[in-house]
Amino acid sequence: MITVPVALGDRSYDVLVGRGARHRLLEVLPVGASRAAVVTQAGIDVPVDAGVEQRTFVMGDGEPAKDLETVEELCRQFSRWGLTRGDVVVAVGGGVVTDTAGFAAAVYHRGVRWVAVPTTLLGQVDAAIGGKTGVNLPEGKNLVGAFWQPSAVLCDTETLETLPPREYRSGLGEMAKYHFLGGEALADCNLDERVARCVAIKAEVVASDEREGGRRAILNYGHTLGHALETAGHYDLRHGEAVAIGLVFVAELAERLGRIDRARVDEHRRVVADYDLPMNLPPDADTAQLVELMGRDKKAINGLTFVLDGPAGVEQVTGVGASDVEAVLKGMAA
Repeated sequence: MITVPVALGDRSYDVLVGRGARHRLLEVLPVGASRAAVVTQAGIDVPVDAGVEQRTFVMGDGEPAKDLETVEELCRQFSRWGLTRGDVVVAVGGGVVTDTAGFAAAVYHRGVRWVAVPTTLLGQVDAAIGGKTGVNLPEGKNLVGAFWQPSAVLCDTETLETLPPREYRSGLGEMAKYHFLGGEALADCNLDERVARCVAIKAEVVASDEREGGRRAILNYGHTLGHALETAGHYDLRHGEAVAIGLVFVAELAERLGRIDRARVDEHRRVVADYDLPMNLPPDADTAQLVELMGRDKKAINGLTFVLDGPAGVEQVTGVGASDVEAVLKGMAA
């Protein structure tokens, strides 16, 4: 078992990575909790034992369930059961579950403690780490949320063995991102080590900028276009697949703006290709719509804003010209 600390002062917690990590739930349960509300989805067969009175609450499947209606329903069910501020919410599932249940925990009784048990690769390397919880609006992804750190995160890599291949590949999109944030040696690691290394990179960034006042924005590398593709709603893309396209896009954009050379772009393409992820926009991509959606991104400052590679490494860049963005998008159409 690999333990990765997330150093946040009195809100610090550990991320446990390895086979069977979910069986350590009782050890990491917050002191004083006498009830555990386990939030999951119908298709997730990952039993957990909190060692206290527990009840399972099942939310809907997929991104459509990641909304305010689900949060309200969860909170109402918590209330009817009698969950108190001293108890705990346990989120068991992928990023949709941990984002939604974590946000419900943040707002119920103005904040109850929670533990994340991510069961997908995407959840283990990214979504469940760092305390960003939230849900979507029709206008965009993650526009309503809260910074609410968990008490612990249990990344049980045994749960990845039964993931559908495409769901696993979606997680590889986030893993590909970490290659450009200090994870160049990921290719030489086994699965547990890869997950732990991604967690460690994210934990270090979160510890330096918990509420995304500056540096934490680099964790959104590739996500601005990725989120726009998801928000558009009519492309057959999982989150990690959309992020993979976004990684190639920001590399091409950075080259167009003179920030990196062609060799660095080719490196992005090689990493994405090694994970067997898409690199081009869908043939029917609506570039005007994508530019509009990227302009609505909650991280947008002074016009179009992207996280781009450059001489000083990956950093947030504001005021990018729409004409440059449109030119790169058109060049990436399959």
